[in-house]
Amino acid sequence: MSSDLKKDPLVDSFLSSLRLEKGLSENTIKAYTNDCQAFIKWLFLNKRYEAVNATEEDVENYLKHFQSINLSNTTINRKISSLKHFFNHLSKKKLLKSNPIINISGLKSAKALPKSLSIIDVKSLIDAPDCSTFIGLRDRTMIELMYATGVRISELINLKYTNIDLNRSLIKVMGKGGKERMIPFGDDALSWLMDYIEFRRKNNLSLNSRDFFISQQGKKITRQAFWHRLKIYLKATDLPMDISPHTLRHAFATHLLNNGADLRSVQMLLGHSDLSTTQIYTHIAKQRLSDMVKQHHPRG
Repeated sequence: MSSDLKKDPLVDSFLSSLRLEKGLSENTIKAYTNDCQAFIKWLFLNKRYEAVNATEEDVENYLKHFQSINLSNTTINRKISSLKHFFNHLSKKKLLKSNPIINISGLKSAKALPKSLSIIDVKSLIDAPDCSTFIGLRDRTMIELMYATGVRISELINLKYTNIDLNRSLIKVMGKGGKERMIPFGDDALSWLMDYIEFRRKNNLSLNSRDFFISQQGKKITRQAFWHRLKIYLKATDLPMDISPHTLRHAFATHLLNNGADLRSVQMLLGHSDLSTTQIYTHIAKQRLSDMVKQHHPRG
């Protein structure tokens, strides 16, 4: 087998099939491909040269290796999912005598509650950027809008001018699986959006760009760039450094539920296809109430 695993024809064929599937992000495709390449490399090192010859015992031994080095069940389950997709693809191509992973199930994982932020913490983060500069104003507007709408970071950075309706205080985003949704936002976010637009207009900052949130060079801001900016503000406000852009999405959902919003409405705003995905936020809300009672009740 070639030492260049990226050129393995089976992985190449699998990669092509993934790109044809709707709703798969580039990050998901990359993760699936890397997992399959790693498995093929493991087979090669263990003297089994072709994935089409892999047995159920091979797959079990491969996964046991990850358990022996204490890899999390969540990560192992992702690898199982990747290999299931891979071998299903090979099976459809009639390249397998038998599917070696068909009887292998995922490992049980404790469902961790997503990290959230208090309203006070969110305010500290929102207030952190220096809005006398373009970058600070842009960052403040991005944080305001993310907290106001609960959008994913990918949805935020892909916003175009044409996706924003200032008259009705709505944004249009394209979510997972190509699903479009309209999300309302409040007066605070509207005010910062208008300030940001006015700053760009007055300073002639790439007004010909269709991208709404841009760098000083006029290019669309990247996920990595926004993450880097967020880290600066976390450090400045002494907030935990493991807070991510996604934490603002969790805060949006949690704070809505804590203030009486119904679960179905929050599901629609977040763009979850399954209500059970949204229900995890009710556990956060209940946990906060429990913590509040324990902290403040005289017999808590």
